[in-house]
Amino acid sequence: MSSSTLVRGGLVVTASDETHADVLVEDGRVAALAAAGTPAAAALTADRVIDATGKYVVPGGVDAHTHMEMPFGGTRASDTFETGTRAAAWGGTTTIVDFAIQTPGRGLREGLDAWHAKAEGVCAVDYAFHMIVSDVREDTLAEMDLLVAEGVTSFKQFMAYPGVFYSDDGRILRAMQRAAGNGGLIMMHAENGIAIDVLAEQALARGDTDPRHHGEVRKALLEAEATHRAIRLAEVAGAPLYVVHVSAREALAELVRARDRGLPVFGETCPQYLFLTADRLAEPGFEGAKYVCSTPLRPQEHQDALWRGLRTDDLQVVSTDHCPFCFAGQKERGRDDFSRIPNGMPGVENRMDLLHQAVVEGRITRRRWIEIACAAPARMFGLYPRKGTLAPGSDADLVVYDPRAEHVVSARTHHMNVDYSPYEGRRLTGRAETVLSRGEPVVTAGRWTGRPGHGVYLPRSTCQYLA
Repeated sequence: MSSSTLVRGGLVVTASDETHADVLVEDGRVAALAAAGTPAAAALTADRVIDATGKYVVPGGVDAHTHMEMPFGGTRASDTFETGTRAAAWGGTTTIVDFAIQTPGRGLREGLDAWHAKAEGVCAVDYAFHMIVSDVREDTLAEMDLLVAEGVTSFKQFMAYPGVFYSDDGRILRAMQRAAGNGGLIMMHAENGIAIDVLAEQALARGDTDPRHHGEVRKALLEAEATHRAIRLAEVAGAPLYVVHVSAREALAELVRARDRGLPVFGETCPQYLFLTADRLAEPGFEGAKYVCSTPLRPQEHQDALWRGLRTDDLQVVSTDHCPFCFAGQKERGRDDFSRIPNGMPGVENRMDLLHQAVVEGRITRRRWIEIACAAPARMFGLYPRKGTLAPGSDADLVVYDPRAEHVVSARTHHMNVDYSPYEGRRLTGRAETVLSRGEPVVTAGRWTGRPGHGVYLPRSTCQYLA
């Protein structure tokens, strides 16, 4: 059955415009926008009317870096695709791009099929996949072509985690050369994992086992060195490059130099690097384990550099790297050895609100908020304008956002399937009030009205910044 919704009276904020307008939704898509108070707006009618007076009307967030159910260190991320996408919706995110994993010795297709099986029929919002390439062989390279053709257009490689996901420079170069030919985008976890393992081994031999040593061995210079090397390899291959979870100012400087030379190099950072610092890793009583992720949290001066990078567009995207592990029973695996603490933190529910807090504090503008959280990730990964904006023909992924609502972040009230919040006790201003996913209300005036299985899989085009 056809249905229509009219969102009246709000300030529509996209990456390019802010205007008081009414938004008409028909059959899951944006049908029209009409400036408030005009005859065109007065003529709009619908089955259901949502009053957005005094609120923002913004596109649903696009989180381009999540890890639902990801296996890591003998355990797996605690959010399933059902719980993780529901939490995303509560926070105003209506699209995620997760990572399917190639098992060494196996094909890309087998890994992708396994992730389709995890997600199919349970997601509350729409989803897509990147592909982690952990074993570059001739048949792997051929499969990359096939995946691009069917809409999996980005491939992640790791310069970290030897023995798990690590690829050496030769394998990285071969994958980059293939991506240069098929239009794919290589995403890089840029840390010198070989050197980090040496430093970790030495730290443990000295008896330095606490969580703070996780950050100390994963040095900013080793992130910068790997970022430099990845850029040079991409340049040799003639391929674009997207560096994930940039945390160090020295790594950002490498991106800035490359972009100043006109290279197709892009960078992502995450809320944890913008709002938390390395001090958290030293919290007493093993509490620092809650903040173990890779790349690690850095001192304050790195955070300041990342905010500058966002303002100057040397960093284009803020994603979460949502990979939650419970403190009890999962993070605790590393009580006597920081290298055994599962790497990852929750955040898919908090990203939009944290970035709005940056608007409140004057760090970024409203339009930049929508750019880095919605439009840029959609363009980067071939989903725009279906996702990431509000325009006629776009999916009606729409958030009525109350910019004055105050709330306190807490594990007691969040919807992620994890027993702590890295932002526990932080007071934020701004919150999603009503969330539509393809026109269907999944959060209605602060109540859950969504359902598992509403979300659909999204084949993607290639990176739209390269067209």
